[in-house]
Amino acid sequence: MPMAVFTFLEAFDFTGKTILPLCTNEGSGMGGSERDIKKACPGADVKKGLSITGSQAANAKASVQKWLSANGLL
Repeated sequence: MPMAVFTFLEAFDFTGKTILPLCTNEGSGMGGSERDIKKACPGADVKKGLSITGSQAANAKASVQKWLSANGLL
């Protein structure tokens, strides 16, 4: 994750909050992002993230909707 994301996460208390990680990449997937978010946000419920290949992002609407629906947001 970019350092700016770490800085943001560490600046706030996410206890009791749900975090749904989302990223684009060109092959690395989520990497260690979910683990890093859990470490930076103790007390938060970090759900399984969605990783979208950047070159496919424009066509990812169905994947995003499925992920949001699976997490009770649609």
